Amino acid sequence: MSIHQITEIGSWLFLIYGLIICTGYTFAAIFSFLEIRDYKRKNNFQAEFTLLQSSNLPWISILAPAYNEEANVVENVRSLLTLNYPSYEIIIINDGSKDATLQELIKTFEMESEDFYYHPFIQTEEVKGIYRSKNDSFRNLTVIDKVNGGKADALNTGINISDKEIICCIDVDCILESDALLKLVKPFLNNNKKVIASGGIIRVANSCIIEDGRIIDVKLPNTFLARAQIIEYFRAFLMGRMAWSHLDGLLLISGAFGMFDKDTVIEAGGYNHNTVGEDMELLVRMRKIMREKEVPYTVGFVPNPLCWTEVPQKWKILHRQRNRWTRGTAETLWMHRKMLFNPKYGVLGLLSTPYWFFFEWLAPLIEFVGIIYVVLLLIFSSLDLWVYLIFFGVVYSFAVLFSITALFFEEFSFQQYKKPKYIIRLLGTILFEPLIYHPFVMWASVKGNWDLINGKKSWGSMNRTGLGNKRKA
Repeated sequence: MSIHQITEIGSWLFLIYGLIICTGYTFAAIFSFLEIRDYKRKNNFQAEFTLLQSSNLPWISILAPAYNEEANVVENVRSLLTLNYPSYEIIIINDGSKDATLQELIKTFEMESEDFYYHPFIQTEEVKGIYRSKNDSFRNLTVIDKVNGGKADALNTGINISDKEIICCIDVDCILESDALLKLVKPFLNNNKKVIASGGIIRVANSCIIEDGRIIDVKLPNTFLARAQIIEYFRAFLMGRMAWSHLDGLLLISGAFGMFDKDTVIEAGGYNHNTVGEDMELLVRMRKIMREKEVPYTVGFVPNPLCWTEVPQKWKILHRQRNRWTRGTAETLWMHRKMLFNPKYGVLGLLSTPYWFFFEWLAPLIEFVGIIYVVLLLIFSSLDLWVYLIFFGVVYSFAVLFSITALFFEEFSFQQYKKPKYIIRLLGTILFEPLIYHPFVMWASVKGNWDLINGKKSWGSMNRTGLGNKRKA
Protein backbone atom coordinates (compact mmCIF):
# COMPACT_ATOMS: atom_id res chain seq x y z
CA MET A 1 0.00 0.00 0.00
CA SER A 2 1.44 3.36 -1.05
CA ILE A 3 1.90 6.38 1.23
CA HIS A 4 -0.77 8.20 -0.78
CA GLN A 5 -3.31 5.43 -0.10
CA ILE A 6 -2.45 5.36 3.61
CA THR A 7 -2.82 9.14 3.75
CA GLU A 8 -6.20 9.01 2.05
CA ILE A 9 -7.53 6.28 4.37
CA GLY A 10 -6.28 8.12 7.46
CA SER A 11 -7.84 11.37 6.30
CA TRP A 12 -11.21 9.74 5.73
CA LEU A 13 -11.15 8.05 9.13
CA PHE A 14 -10.44 11.33 10.94
CA LEU A 15 -13.11 13.10 8.86
CA ILE A 16 -15.77 10.49 9.66
CA TYR A 17 -14.91 10.57 13.37
CA GLY A 18 -15.12 14.37 13.37
CA LEU A 19 -18.48 14.35 11.58
CA ILE A 20 -19.90 11.88 14.11
CA ILE A 21 -18.76 14.10 17.00
CA CYS A 22 -20.23 17.22 15.39
CA THR A 23 -23.52 15.40 14.76
CA GLY A 24 -23.62 14.24 18.38
CA TYR A 25 -22.98 17.76 19.66
CA THR A 26 -25.72 19.12 17.43
CA PHE A 27 -28.27 16.66 18.76
CA ALA A 28 -27.07 17.38 22.31
CA ALA A 29 -27.79 21.07 21.77
CA ILE A 30 -31.30 20.30 20.51
CA PHE A 31 -32.15 17.95 23.39
CA SER A 32 -30.69 20.36 25.93
CA PHE A 33 -32.75 23.26 24.62
CA LEU A 34 -35.93 21.18 24.84
CA GLU A 35 -35.10 20.07 28.40
CA ILE A 36 -34.35 23.61 29.61
CA ARG A 37 -37.47 24.99 27.96
CA ASP A 38 -39.69 22.33 29.53
CA TYR A 39 -38.10 22.84 32.95
CA LYS A 40 -38.67 26.60 32.86
CA ARG A 41 -42.30 26.07 31.93
CA LYS A 42 -42.97 23.59 34.74
CA ASN A 43 -41.06 25.23 37.58
CA ASN A 44 -41.49 28.57 39.30
CA PHE A 45 -40.59 30.22 42.59
CA GLN A 46 -44.14 30.07 43.94
CA ALA A 47 -44.21 26.27 43.64
CA GLU A 48 -40.94 26.03 45.57
CA PHE A 49 -42.23 28.35 48.29
CA THR A 50 -45.31 26.16 48.69
CA LEU A 51 -43.14 23.06 48.81
CA LEU A 52 -41.06 24.61 51.60
CA GLN A 53 -44.18 24.79 53.79
CA SER A 54 -44.76 21.05 53.46
CA SER A 55 -44.18 18.87 56.51
CA ASN A 56 -43.64 15.78 54.36
CA LEU A 57 -40.28 16.67 52.86
CA PRO A 58 -37.72 13.89 53.42
CA TRP A 59 -34.82 14.31 55.81
CA ILE A 60 -31.45 14.79 54.12
CA SER A 61 -27.93 14.05 55.37
CA ILE A 62 -25.30 16.30 53.80
CA LEU A 63 -21.92 14.54 53.65
CA ALA A 64 -18.83 16.69 53.04
CA PRO A 65 -15.34 15.13 53.09
CA ALA A 66 -12.56 17.54 54.06
CA TYR A 67 -8.86 17.03 53.50
CA ASN A 68 -6.57 20.03 54.07
CA GLU A 69 -9.47 22.45 53.52
CA GLU A 70 -8.69 25.09 56.17
CA ALA A 71 -8.82 27.82 53.48
CA ASN A 72 -12.52 27.22 52.79
CA VAL A 73 -14.01 24.93 55.41
CA VAL A 74 -15.46 27.51 57.84
CA GLU A 75 -16.96 29.65 55.08
CA ASN A 76 -18.54 26.64 53.46
CA VAL A 77 -19.98 25.17 56.65
CA ARG A 78 -21.60 28.55 57.28
CA SER A 79 -23.13 28.28 53.84
CA LEU A 80 -24.51 24.83 54.64
CA LEU A 81 -25.96 25.99 57.96
CA THR A 82 -28.10 28.62 56.23
CA LEU A 83 -29.70 26.40 53.59
CA ASN A 84 -33.41 26.95 53.06
CA TYR A 85 -34.67 23.46 53.89
CA PRO A 86 -36.64 22.35 56.97
CA SER A 87 -35.02 19.01 57.87
CA TYR A 88 -31.37 18.22 57.28
CA GLU A 89 -28.13 17.37 59.06
CA ILE A 90 -24.55 18.25 58.10
CA ILE A 91 -21.75 15.72 58.50
CA ILE A 92 -18.22 16.99 57.86
CA ILE A 93 -15.71 14.15 57.55
CA ASN A 94 -12.17 15.27 58.34
CA ASP A 95 -10.16 12.68 56.41
CA GLY A 96 -6.89 12.88 58.34
CA SER A 97 -6.09 16.46 57.32
CA LYS A 98 -2.51 17.60 57.88
CA ASP A 99 -3.46 21.26 58.24
CA ALA A 100 -5.77 23.01 60.74
CA THR A 101 -9.08 21.89 59.18
CA LEU A 102 -10.30 20.09 62.30
CA GLN A 103 -9.05 22.79 64.68
CA GLU A 104 -10.80 25.52 62.69
CA LEU A 105 -14.09 23.61 62.84
CA ILE A 106 -13.82 22.89 66.58
CA LYS A 107 -12.94 26.50 67.42
CA THR A 108 -15.44 28.26 65.16
CA PHE A 109 -18.45 26.06 65.83
CA GLU A 110 -17.75 25.25 69.51
CA MET A 111 -17.45 21.52 68.95
CA GLU A 112 -16.86 18.93 71.67
CA SER A 113 -16.18 15.20 71.48
CA GLU A 114 -18.98 12.76 72.27
CA ASP A 115 -19.64 9.02 72.21
CA PHE A 116 -21.55 7.89 69.17
CA TYR A 117 -22.60 4.43 68.04
CA TYR A 118 -23.36 3.46 64.47
CA HIS A 119 -23.63 0.42 62.22
CA PRO A 120 -20.69 -0.03 59.79
CA PHE A 121 -22.67 -0.90 56.65
CA ILE A 122 -19.51 -0.26 54.62
CA GLN A 123 -15.97 -1.07 55.77
CA THR A 124 -13.89 2.09 56.31
CA GLU A 125 -10.75 3.37 57.99
CA GLU A 126 -10.86 3.96 61.77
CA VAL A 127 -12.98 6.78 63.16
CA LYS A 128 -10.88 8.68 65.74
CA GLY A 129 -13.59 10.92 67.11
CA ILE A 130 -17.02 12.44 66.58
CA TYR A 131 -17.77 16.04 67.55
CA ARG A 132 -20.99 17.99 68.08
CA SER A 133 -21.48 21.63 68.92
CA LYS A 134 -22.31 22.99 72.37
CA ASN A 135 -24.11 25.84 70.62
CA ASP A 136 -27.76 25.15 69.74
CA SER A 137 -27.37 27.26 66.60
CA PHE A 138 -25.21 24.48 65.17
CA ARG A 139 -27.13 21.50 66.57
CA ASN A 140 -27.49 19.89 63.12
CA LEU A 141 -23.70 19.90 62.57
CA THR A 142 -21.54 16.82 63.18
CA VAL A 143 -17.79 16.56 62.56
CA ILE A 144 -16.09 13.18 62.13
CA ASP A 145 -12.33 12.85 62.56
CA LYS A 146 -10.92 9.74 60.91
CA VAL A 147 -7.74 8.15 59.64
CA ASN A 148 -6.96 9.22 56.08
CA GLY A 149 -8.44 6.86 53.51
CA GLY A 150 -9.30 9.08 50.57
CA LYS A 151 -12.51 10.74 49.44
CA ALA A 152 -14.39 7.49 48.79
CA ASP A 153 -13.56 6.17 52.26
CA ALA A 154 -14.58 9.48 53.87
CA LEU A 155 -17.95 9.45 52.11
CA ASN A 156 -18.53 5.83 53.11
CA THR A 157 -17.86 6.80 56.73
CA GLY A 158 -20.44 9.55 56.43
CA ILE A 159 -22.93 7.08 54.94
CA ASN A 160 -22.42 4.75 57.91
CA ILE A 161 -23.03 7.49 60.47
CA SER A 162 -25.90 9.29 58.73
CA ASP A 163 -29.39 8.14 59.62
CA LYS A 164 -31.51 9.93 57.01
CA GLU A 165 -33.20 8.38 53.95
CA ILE A 166 -31.47 10.62 51.42
CA ILE A 167 -27.80 11.54 51.39
CA CYS A 168 -26.37 14.60 49.66
CA CYS A 169 -22.65 14.29 48.89
CA ILE A 170 -20.76 17.51 48.29
CA ASP A 171 -17.23 18.88 48.13
CA VAL A 172 -16.56 20.98 51.21
CA ASP A 173 -15.02 23.72 49.07
CA CYS A 174 -18.41 24.37 47.42
CA ILE A 175 -20.94 27.11 48.09
CA LEU A 176 -24.58 26.05 47.73
CA GLU A 177 -27.49 28.27 46.75
CA SER A 178 -29.90 28.73 49.67
CA ASP A 179 -32.62 26.70 47.89
CA ALA A 180 -30.26 24.05 46.51
CA LEU A 181 -31.62 21.16 48.58
CA LEU A 182 -35.21 22.17 47.89
CA LYS A 183 -34.63 22.06 44.13
CA LEU A 184 -32.44 18.97 44.08
CA VAL A 185 -34.90 16.90 46.12
CA LYS A 186 -37.76 17.57 43.68
CA PRO A 187 -37.05 14.56 41.45
CA PHE A 188 -37.47 12.32 44.53
CA LEU A 189 -40.99 13.62 45.13
CA ASN A 190 -44.13 12.28 43.45
CA ASN A 191 -42.24 10.25 40.86
CA ASN A 192 -43.76 7.07 39.44
CA LYS A 193 -40.32 5.47 39.28
CA LYS A 194 -37.77 4.94 42.03
CA VAL A 195 -35.34 7.87 41.97
CA ILE A 196 -31.84 6.68 42.87
CA ALA A 197 -29.96 9.95 42.35
CA SER A 198 -30.29 13.60 41.41
CA GLY A 199 -27.77 16.18 40.26
CA GLY A 200 -27.61 19.87 39.40
CA ILE A 201 -25.50 22.41 37.57
CA ILE A 202 -22.12 23.50 38.94
CA ARG A 203 -20.88 27.09 38.54
CA VAL A 204 -17.48 28.74 39.01
CA ALA A 205 -17.11 30.77 42.23
CA ASN A 206 -13.66 32.26 41.55
CA SER A 207 -13.71 36.08 42.02
CA CYS A 208 -17.34 36.07 43.23
CA ILE A 209 -18.16 38.15 46.32
CA ILE A 210 -18.95 35.86 49.24
CA GLU A 211 -20.22 36.88 52.66
CA ASP A 212 -21.22 34.49 55.46
CA GLY A 213 -21.13 31.54 53.10
CA ARG A 214 -23.39 33.13 50.47
CA ILE A 215 -22.70 34.32 46.92
CA ILE A 216 -23.52 38.03 47.19
CA ASP A 217 -22.33 39.16 43.77
CA VAL A 218 -21.42 37.03 40.75
CA LYS A 219 -18.25 38.34 39.14
CA LEU A 220 -16.31 37.09 36.14
CA PRO A 221 -12.78 35.84 37.00
CA ASN A 222 -9.88 37.97 35.80
CA THR A 223 -7.78 35.01 34.65
CA PHE A 224 -8.18 33.38 31.24
CA LEU A 225 -7.83 29.92 32.81
CA ALA A 226 -10.83 30.37 35.12
CA ARG A 227 -12.95 31.93 32.35
CA ALA A 228 -12.14 29.03 30.01
CA GLN A 229 -13.44 26.64 32.66
CA ILE A 230 -16.66 28.66 32.90
CA ILE A 231 -17.22 28.07 29.18
CA GLU A 232 -16.32 24.42 29.61
CA TYR A 233 -18.84 24.06 32.45
CA PHE A 234 -21.53 25.69 30.27
CA ARG A 235 -20.90 23.06 27.60
CA ALA A 236 -20.66 20.15 30.05
CA PHE A 237 -23.81 20.91 32.05
CA LEU A 238 -26.12 22.95 29.83
CA MET A 239 -25.28 21.13 26.60
CA GLY A 240 -24.11 17.73 27.81
CA ARG A 241 -25.81 16.52 30.96
CA MET A 242 -29.06 18.24 30.09
CA ALA A 243 -29.18 16.21 26.86
CA TRP A 244 -28.38 12.94 28.65
CA SER A 245 -31.02 13.75 31.24
CA HIS A 246 -33.55 14.16 28.43
CA LEU A 247 -32.65 10.63 27.25
CA ASP A 248 -32.42 9.26 30.83
CA GLY A 249 -28.87 8.19 30.08
CA LEU A 250 -26.80 10.12 32.62
CA LEU A 251 -23.63 8.29 33.69
CA LEU A 252 -22.23 11.03 35.90
CA ILE A 253 -23.46 13.27 38.66
CA SER A 254 -20.78 15.68 39.77
CA GLY A 255 -19.00 14.72 42.97
CA ALA A 256 -19.21 18.38 43.93
CA PHE A 257 -22.96 18.14 44.55
CA GLY A 258 -25.19 15.08 44.17
CA MET A 259 -28.14 13.53 45.99
CA PHE A 260 -28.65 9.78 46.39
CA ASP A 261 -31.08 7.25 47.81
CA LYS A 262 -29.15 5.91 50.81
CA ASP A 263 -30.52 2.36 50.69
CA THR A 264 -29.54 1.98 47.04
CA VAL A 265 -26.05 3.32 47.75
CA ILE A 266 -25.57 0.80 50.58
CA GLU A 267 -26.94 -2.01 48.41
CA ALA A 268 -24.39 -1.07 45.75
CA GLY A 269 -21.60 -1.22 48.35
CA GLY A 270 -20.89 2.49 48.70
CA TYR A 271 -18.09 4.39 47.01
CA ASN A 272 -15.32 2.36 45.38
CA HIS A 273 -11.79 2.76 46.79
CA ASN A 274 -10.18 1.36 43.66
CA THR A 275 -10.85 4.28 41.35
CA VAL A 276 -10.13 8.01 41.41
CA GLY A 277 -13.47 8.54 39.63
CA GLU A 278 -15.62 7.28 42.49
CA ASP A 279 -18.55 9.62 41.76
CA MET A 280 -19.05 8.37 38.19
CA GLU A 281 -18.39 4.74 39.11
CA LEU A 282 -21.00 4.75 41.91
CA LEU A 283 -23.78 6.06 39.68
CA VAL A 284 -22.94 3.58 36.89
CA ARG A 285 -22.94 0.73 39.42
CA MET A 286 -26.27 1.85 40.92
CA ARG A 287 -27.87 2.09 37.49
CA LYS A 288 -26.45 -1.28 36.52
CA ILE A 289 -27.94 -2.91 39.64
CA MET A 290 -31.36 -1.40 38.97
CA ARG A 291 -31.34 -2.68 35.37
CA GLU A 292 -30.25 -6.18 36.45
CA LYS A 293 -33.00 -6.28 39.10
CA GLU A 294 -35.47 -4.97 36.49
CA VAL A 295 -36.64 -2.27 38.89
CA PRO A 296 -38.15 0.80 37.15
CA TYR A 297 -35.99 3.76 38.15
CA THR A 298 -34.69 7.10 37.00
CA VAL A 299 -31.94 9.63 37.68
CA GLY A 300 -32.99 13.26 38.06
CA PHE A 301 -31.13 16.33 36.87
CA VAL A 302 -32.01 19.91 37.79
CA PRO A 303 -30.83 22.59 35.31
CA ASN A 304 -30.41 25.24 37.99
CA PRO A 305 -27.02 26.66 39.07
CA LEU A 306 -27.25 25.14 42.55
CA CYS A 307 -23.59 24.83 43.51
CA TRP A 308 -20.56 27.13 43.16
CA THR A 309 -17.05 25.76 43.33
CA GLU A 310 -13.48 27.03 43.14
CA VAL A 311 -11.78 25.86 39.94
CA PRO A 312 -7.99 25.60 39.46
CA GLN A 313 -6.29 28.90 38.63
CA LYS A 314 -2.87 27.38 37.95
CA TRP A 315 -2.06 25.26 34.92
CA LYS A 316 -0.22 22.71 37.08
CA ILE A 317 -3.25 22.14 39.33
CA LEU A 318 -5.59 21.93 36.33
CA HIS A 319 -3.32 19.30 34.79
CA ARG A 320 -3.57 17.17 37.94
CA GLN A 321 -7.36 17.49 37.99
CA ARG A 322 -7.88 16.54 34.33
CA ASN A 323 -5.33 13.76 34.60
CA ARG A 324 -7.37 12.29 37.47
CA TRP A 325 -10.68 12.74 35.63
CA THR A 326 -9.31 10.80 32.67
CA ARG A 327 -8.07 7.96 34.84
CA GLY A 328 -11.41 7.83 36.66
CA THR A 329 -13.36 7.65 33.39
CA ALA A 330 -11.16 4.88 32.00
CA GLU A 331 -11.33 2.88 35.24
CA THR A 332 -15.14 3.13 35.38
CA LEU A 333 -15.57 2.08 31.75
CA TRP A 334 -13.26 -0.89 32.29
CA MET A 335 -15.01 -2.00 35.49
CA HIS A 336 -18.38 -1.96 33.72
CA ARG A 337 -17.21 -2.97 30.24
CA LYS A 338 -19.90 -5.66 29.97
CA MET A 339 -22.46 -2.86 29.57
CA LEU A 340 -20.85 -1.66 26.33
CA PHE A 341 -23.25 -2.28 23.39
CA ASN A 342 -25.29 -4.61 25.63
CA PRO A 343 -29.04 -4.22 24.90
CA LYS A 344 -29.82 -5.63 28.36
CA TYR A 345 -28.93 -2.20 29.79
CA GLY A 346 -31.10 -0.18 27.40
CA VAL A 347 -29.98 3.39 26.75
CA LEU A 348 -26.98 2.90 29.05
CA GLY A 349 -25.64 -0.05 27.07
CA LEU A 350 -26.50 1.08 23.56
CA LEU A 351 -25.88 4.82 23.79
CA SER A 352 -24.36 6.16 27.03
CA THR A 353 -21.39 3.84 27.54
CA PRO A 354 -20.46 3.75 23.81
CA TYR A 355 -20.52 7.55 23.75
CA TRP A 356 -18.30 7.83 26.83
CA PHE A 357 -15.95 5.21 25.40
CA PHE A 358 -15.51 6.72 21.94
CA PHE A 359 -16.08 10.44 22.51
CA GLU A 360 -15.04 11.11 26.11
CA TRP A 361 -12.23 8.65 26.83
CA LEU A 362 -10.87 8.02 23.31
CA ALA A 363 -11.37 11.54 21.91
CA PRO A 364 -8.18 13.10 23.39
CA LEU A 365 -6.12 10.09 22.28
CA ILE A 366 -7.50 10.25 18.74
CA GLU A 367 -6.91 13.99 18.66
CA PHE A 368 -3.31 13.51 19.81
CA VAL A 369 -2.75 10.86 17.13
CA GLY A 370 -4.28 13.28 14.64
CA ILE A 371 -1.71 15.95 15.54
CA ILE A 372 1.12 13.44 15.05
CA TYR A 373 -0.50 12.43 11.76
CA VAL A 374 -0.50 16.04 10.49
CA VAL A 375 3.15 16.51 11.55
CA LEU A 376 4.12 13.37 9.62
CA LEU A 377 2.25 14.63 6.56
CA LEU A 378 4.22 17.86 6.78
CA ILE A 379 7.51 15.97 7.06
CA PHE A 380 6.76 13.80 4.04
CA SER A 381 5.27 16.72 2.05
CA SER A 382 1.97 14.90 1.70
CA LEU A 383 -0.18 17.69 3.12
CA ASP A 384 -2.24 19.97 0.91
CA LEU A 385 -1.87 23.16 2.95
CA TRP A 386 -4.97 24.89 1.60
CA VAL A 387 -7.19 21.87 2.19
CA TYR A 388 -5.80 21.57 5.71
CA LEU A 389 -6.39 25.26 6.47
CA ILE A 390 -9.98 25.03 5.22
CA PHE A 391 -10.56 21.91 7.33
CA PHE A 392 -8.98 23.55 10.38
CA GLY A 393 -11.14 26.64 9.86
CA VAL A 394 -14.31 24.55 9.73
CA VAL A 395 -13.40 22.63 12.92
CA TYR A 396 -12.40 25.81 14.75
CA SER A 397 -15.59 27.59 13.66
CA PHE A 398 -17.74 24.69 14.86
CA ALA A 399 -15.97 24.67 18.25
CA VAL A 400 -16.50 28.42 18.64
CA LEU A 401 -20.15 28.19 17.53
CA PHE A 402 -20.84 25.35 19.95
CA SER A 403 -19.40 27.37 22.86
CA ILE A 404 -21.39 30.45 21.81
CA THR A 405 -24.52 28.28 21.79
CA ALA A 406 -23.70 27.12 25.32
CA LEU A 407 -23.31 30.77 26.36
CA PHE A 408 -26.68 31.54 24.73
CA PHE A 409 -28.27 28.71 26.72
CA GLU A 410 -26.87 30.28 29.90
CA GLU A 411 -28.38 33.64 29.01
CA PHE A 412 -31.64 32.01 27.93
CA SER A 413 -31.94 30.11 31.19
CA PHE A 414 -30.30 31.58 34.29
CA GLN A 415 -28.33 34.72 33.30
CA GLN A 416 -25.64 34.55 35.96
CA TYR A 417 -23.35 36.91 34.01
CA LYS A 418 -25.66 39.79 33.24
CA LYS A 419 -23.23 42.65 32.59
CA PRO A 420 -22.48 43.31 28.88
CA LYS A 421 -18.75 43.52 29.63
CA TYR A 422 -18.86 40.00 31.05
CA ILE A 423 -20.49 38.66 27.90
CA ILE A 424 -17.87 40.39 25.74
CA ARG A 425 -15.02 38.93 27.78
CA LEU A 426 -16.57 35.46 27.65
CA LEU A 427 -16.90 35.77 23.87
CA GLY A 428 -13.23 36.73 23.72
CA THR A 429 -12.37 33.70 25.84
CA ILE A 430 -14.37 31.49 23.47
CA LEU A 431 -12.24 32.65 20.52
CA PHE A 432 -8.96 31.67 22.20
CA GLU A 433 -10.11 28.66 24.23
CA PRO A 434 -9.82 26.10 21.35
CA LEU A 435 -6.28 27.30 20.60
CA ILE A 436 -4.83 27.53 24.14
CA TYR A 437 -6.99 25.84 26.76
CA HIS A 438 -8.26 22.84 24.82
CA PRO A 439 -4.83 21.55 23.68
CA PHE A 440 -3.62 21.71 27.27
CA VAL A 441 -6.61 19.71 28.55
CA MET A 442 -6.10 17.22 25.72
CA TRP A 443 -2.47 16.72 26.76
CA ALA A 444 -3.49 16.27 30.43
CA SER A 445 -5.90 13.54 29.29
CA VAL A 446 -3.23 11.81 27.23
CA LYS A 447 -0.88 11.95 30.22
CA GLY A 448 -3.69 10.59 32.40
CA ASN A 449 -3.95 7.51 30.19
CA TRP A 450 -0.20 7.04 30.36
CA ASP A 451 -0.26 7.33 34.15
CA LEU A 452 -3.11 4.82 34.28
CA ILE A 453 -1.06 2.30 32.30
CA ASN A 454 1.80 2.86 34.74
CA GLY A 455 -0.46 2.15 37.71
CA LYS A 456 -0.78 5.65 39.18
CA LYS A 457 -3.58 5.75 41.79
CA SER A 458 -3.07 9.03 43.65
CA TRP A 459 -5.26 12.12 43.31
CA GLY A 460 -2.42 14.62 43.41
CA SER A 461 -2.40 17.77 45.53
CA MET A 462 -5.25 20.23 44.78
CA ASN A 463 -4.12 23.40 46.57
CA ARG A 464 -6.79 26.09 46.83
CA THR A 465 -6.62 29.83 47.22
CA GLY A 466 -9.89 30.03 49.18
CA LEU A 467 -13.26 31.64 48.47
CA GLY A 468 -13.28 34.31 51.13
CA ASN A 469 -13.73 37.30 48.80
CA LYS A 470 -15.45 40.18 50.56
CA ARG A 471 -17.45 43.07 49.20
CA LYS A 472 -15.40 46.23 48.97
CA ALA A 473 -16.65 49.20 50.95
